[in-house]
Amino acid sequence: MFVFETASEQDFERLFALRIETMRPSLERIGRFDPQRAHERFRRSFRPDHTRLIIADDGTLAGCVALGPDTDGLLLEHFYIASAAQGRGLGSAVLLRLLEEAQAAGLAVRLSVLQKSEAGRFYARHGFAPVGEDEWDVYYEWRPLPQRNA
Repeated sequence: MFVFETASEQDFERLFALRIETMRPSLERIGRFDPQRAHERFRRSFRPDHTRLIIADDGTLAGCVALGPDTDGLLLEHFYIASAAQGRGLGSAVLLRLLEEAQAAGLAVRLSVLQKSEAGRFYARHGFAPVGEDEWDVYYEWRPLPQRNA
């Protein structure tokens, strides 16, 4: 269904375009769409060494996701699935693979979603629980199951 490839600094602009494609409707809904601010925010948080390209079976870029260290767990950010690849279970398949990695490492995964975003329901279906919110975002956390000794 997909493979991961490591992103590089050269992927910044095409991943920024993917961010705009996927985030614009949500940002416009809450009156926060500003291309310049979006570019600056993505530039500040883009960590190519923790970003993975999601490559579809046909070799096209189907999305991206960043998962990297964050205090005592992992931070999941920049999880974007291209519009043409949405609605087929790709997002769930990617997230489940990332959660398997987190489970194996025994690490919690944290993320934030925009207020009123459909993404909140997606993450809740995959075991994330809300842990806080502010004016613009809702914060979620997924905790690994306790490891049993053999």
